[in-house]
Amino acid sequence: MVAAANPMAVDAGLNVLRRGGSAADAAVAVQAVLGLVEPQSSGLGGGAFMTYYDAKTRQVTAYNGREKAPAGATPDMFLGPDGKPMSFGQAVLSGRSAGVPGAIAMLSLAQSQHGKLPWNSLFSDAQRLADQGFPVPKRMAASIVSRAPQNSAPDVVAYFTKPDGTKYQVGDTLKNPAYAATLRKIAAEGPKGLLEGQVAQDIVARLHQGDIPGSMTLQDLAGYRPEAGPALCRPYRIYVVCAPPAPSGGPSVLEGLGILQHTDIAAHGPTDPQGWYLFSQASRLTYADRDRYMGDPDFVTVPTEGLLDPAYLAERAKLIGPSAGPAPAPGRPRGVGARGADHTLEPGGTTHMVIVDAEGNAVSMTTTVESIFGDGRMVDGFFLNNQLTDFSFSPKDPDGAPAANAVAPGKRPRSAMAPAIVLDRQGRLVAAVGSPGGPAIVAYNLKALVALLDWKLPMQDAVALPNLIARGDAYGAEVEKFPPGVVAGLAAKGVILKPGNGAEGSGLHGIEETPNGLRGGADPRRDGVARGF
Repeated sequence: MVAAANPMAVDAGLNVLRRGGSAADAAVAVQAVLGLVEPQSSGLGGGAFMTYYDAKTRQVTAYNGREKAPAGATPDMFLGPDGKPMSFGQAVLSGRSAGVPGAIAMLSLAQSQHGKLPWNSLFSDAQRLADQGFPVPKRMAASIVSRAPQNSAPDVVAYFTKPDGTKYQVGDTLKNPAYAATLRKIAAEGPKGLLEGQVAQDIVARLHQGDIPGSMTLQDLAGYRPEAGPALCRPYRIYVVCAPPAPSGGPSVLEGLGILQHTDIAAHGPTDPQGWYLFSQASRLTYADRDRYMGDPDFVTVPTEGLLDPAYLAERAKLIGPSAGPAPAPGRPRGVGARGADHTLEPGGTTHMVIVDAEGNAVSMTTTVESIFGDGRMVDGFFLNNQLTDFSFSPKDPDGAPAANAVAPGKRPRSAMAPAIVLDRQGRLVAAVGSPGGPAIVAYNLKALVALLDWKLPMQDAVALPNLIARGDAYGAEVEKFPPGVVAGLAAKGVILKPGNGAEGSGLHGIEETPNGLRGGADPRRDGVARGF
């Protein structure tokens, strides 16, 4: 089964699985098509996190394909001449916003370890669609006419404007032969087809253009290495939930679950205001810690063990009273140093896929170009990311304490992406789920996991539940989607839901094991489907 944000990408993944390919093989094919039909969300020029479940060994591996800052990056590179942070639009469209892309290198590593088919056989569907053309999906068409700053970028305007001067609309046929040519290079050469040679030269040249040029070099690109290691796993009720470690959002999702473990949320289903109340307060506590302490552990001390310590989680859970108070402060987990308050702006141009193959291996992968169409700069048929705007624009707090998520050369920006895999206590696969959504990913994934594991909803119902993002003093939510009485019940407890949340909508996709086989879910807020055979 494959669950992803576009049917054309799902079909490409299923074609690989029908040929006897593994979940890792199918992930390559799905990403190649998503980069073409959903370029507002992910692509060859972006990064990703993946958790991979090996059914034979029952081990979960975390793959880190997060973009890195080039060697020439500096902590003040998003400050203007006046010493104040640039506007987000100015920073995003600059040559400084792109990090070294890691998604393809990460997929190559995972496929080399878990693939069954030849690498060069995994791109045929994407190449065909790029060469022959594909119908413009609804979400791409909406993105083309959005108010995002990237839509003023020359490359975006040129790509999405038809010869008659009008914009592409839903159902129009869009061709991208340059993308197909790049895929042929990657198919033949692996990640070197992207990170070395002509494509790499084109990336560097494009980022050095404009009034605010970037510093990326050919050495930055050729030197990129993805990482792999054991996933971060913690018990939750009768399950074990696994996600990637920092700088991903995995520790935060696990912290949220760890706090909720000390509540009776399972007794209060999705129609009960108390269930949503407990969810909202655990979310606030989690975000308070995340916003203060999360960063790249290669550069700053991230107190993951302290944050997930059962005693610490129990103390945080005690802060949930009968009604909501002011925004909670970050806690003091063991292993924490002085950290400044964070000033990171995190919009989202991201997507998620889940794949389970015939042998029961599973991929849960969140992949991104950061904002809509990344930085708006297109090279050889694909958009470059603006991932470095995921750093804090201000390197220090007013009191001088350093921000955990400040820019540094070679550093990976903090992420909320948290592709999750759920096991039973014997290590057997229960489910895999994840979402895009900028910083709201933590809340989206928490919602789906609570709905699935505590409220026992089928995957499709779990991902379709209303979204509620509780962070600080704000409660952003899909107010009109809640069952009768929930919004009023929450208001009586001091939780005033307001439409919107300042983040991208969810794109939850998941697959669960049932006694009758696999059951998938695709977020109705996107174009996706879950299909199997």
